[in-house]
Amino acid sequence: MIHLDSSFLVDLLRETARKQSGPATAFLNSVKGQELGISVFVACEMFAGAELSHRPSTEAQRIRQLCEALHLEYPDKRFAPLYGKLLAKLEHTGQGISAMDLLIATTAMLSSALLVTRNLKDFSRVPGLQVTNY
Repeated sequence: MIHLDSSFLVDLLRETARKQSGPATAFLNSVKGQELGISVFVACEMFAGAELSHRPSTEAQRIRQLCEALHLEYPDKRFAPLYGKLLAKLEHTGQGISAMDLLIATTAMLSSALLVTRNLKDFSRVPGLQVTNY
């Protein structure tokens, strides 16, 4: 399973709108046949971005179509304990990250998924998270 971060989806939507392949498109081509998913928290970030755009309904429709092609992962009963453990580890080492990024990271970890992001700086701090850029 591969989880996609919001930065990846934003880049993919931009590449699609320009009708020009880029790093996100190239990454997708390299992992054809593998299951792709997103955290519900990534979906939340994407829909918030749509609402803040100049064309909210158009952008929301583009995001809906993209999300339909992906597995949407929701938290389960294992989520809160792992989130708390990771947050404490990061805080103890003085390497905290945003709450939303940690929610996304926790979801990927519980799915044993590789997280694909442009934001390696923050996500690479999360102990045990498999993360890569594109």
